[in-house]
Amino acid sequence: MTVPSSARLTAPPPQWTKDHPVLEAIRQRRADGSLPGKRTDGHIALAVEGGGLRGIVSAGMLSAIEDIGLRSAFDVIYSCSSGAVNSAYFLGGDTWYPLSIYYEDLTNKQFLDFRRAFRGQPVMNLSFALDEIVEFVKPLDYKAVLASPVPMYIMVCDVDNLVTRAVSDFASAEDMKSALRASMWLPLAVPGAAQFRGYRAIDGGTLTAHPFMYIQRNDPSVTHVLSLSTRPMGSMRGGVSWLNRYVGYRLNRLRAGLGSAYVQAVRDYKTARREIEAQRMEPQAGPYILDLAPLPQQLEVIRHEMNPWLLIQGARDGYEVVYYAVEGRYRRSMPRLLMPGHGRDDFIFPNRHEA
Repeated sequence: MTVPSSARLTAPPPQWTKDHPVLEAIRQRRADGSLPGKRTDGHIALAVEGGGLRGIVSAGMLSAIEDIGLRSAFDVIYSCSSGAVNSAYFLGGDTWYPLSIYYEDLTNKQFLDFRRAFRGQPVMNLSFALDEIVEFVKPLDYKAVLASPVPMYIMVCDVDNLVTRAVSDFASAEDMKSALRASMWLPLAVPGAAQFRGYRAIDGGTLTAHPFMYIQRNDPSVTHVLSLSTRPMGSMRGGVSWLNRYVGYRLNRLRAGLGSAYVQAVRDYKTARREIEAQRMEPQAGPYILDLAPLPQQLEVIRHEMNPWLLIQGARDGYEVVYYAVEGRYRRSMPRLLMPGHGRDDFIFPNRHEA
């Protein structure tokens, strides 16, 4: 039975310690008003998971971070897939507005239609998402993202070299859009691979399932990580599902060894996720990691969810858990739908109620 959202966070949840080093570090930075590039108190990273339309969960989390004044608390952002798009909007500002892309612009057959597979066409239309919605309908301010003092790394999978690359130093808005396209190139949903900087690239989570894992393996300068996960806490099951094995089979056809590496990456992620879940209550340095995710009793948003109301609930679940973790009190927030004839300023408002 699903717990009513109004009752979900009314008592302190046992999933994390309120004085976790990551929480203390970002709260202190907010109190000090510190700015990126002018700090000597460590190196704090934000790791943002995507997961197709499940990325609305991390979008809601970023909206909470913005609302509680933590936009400047981080030194670097690592992201992949739809989490990379979320991170770009976060750096560009006004995070609540693009959150609505998930439930207003992508819940249609123009973006996602499984029947296209029978016609030999991609199930997912990335051009519609990036070249129409992100470019014109709810435009991403690429200029602001490129000028941000906080660097953003977008994870992509280099198909032919079987490695995960975290790309940055974008030469232009078009270069960044190409990175977003490559990182969102989901196996099965979009056959083949994108061309990015001279190599074939697909979904950044293919060989490194979550950005926190890339940070652990590749960035020793990071001292603290706030990890935003889109699957509920405690949802990692043992083994490799038949769907994962089928994806591996298809990836091996794209490049020999890619599918086998993907299946191993699934196993590695499940192990890593269980390890960092334990660190919510027992933090360990090297770096300190706090992984926030929807609570165990909350519904997992599926990768291809097309029900706007379930997507909105996912955004609210993500928002609530981050707000509660940082502030220690409950805030419920409900996005509104666009009404015909209304402009951007009337588009979406959080209805906030604190307990």
